[in-house]
Amino acid sequence: MPRFLSLIRLDENDVPAGGPSPELMQRMGELIEEITKAGVMLDTAGLLPTAQSTRLHLKGGEISATDGPFTETKEVIGGYALLQCKDKAEAIEWGKRFLKVHGDEWTLTLEVREIEEG
Repeated sequence: MPRFLSLIRLDENDVPAGGPSPELMQRMGELIEEITKAGVMLDTAGLLPTAQSTRLHLKGGEISATDGPFTETKEVIGGYALLQCKDKAEAIEWGKRFLKVHGDEWTLTLEVREIEEG
């Protein structure tokens, strides 16, 4: 079965005050439990803010490092999920359900990409 990487993109400046509510965390936990029991979820996690990250850049054979936050960035990857689904349509359906648990106060983009195998 193919594997898919879902990348959750968000604008760090447009996150609801206080971050995810306890209710959202409960709904998300229930959905993750359902996805796991269905044998689809392989791994998932949220990522710390860019203020706690470092970017490495290769140009002309030289590597430079820049510590966050990255103010020029509008959207960043806020989390990911690694899914094993029968096809892309199934991965997209799980992604839609994940977005819906967030409610109206969040603005998110979820990118679904199939992993190239062997």
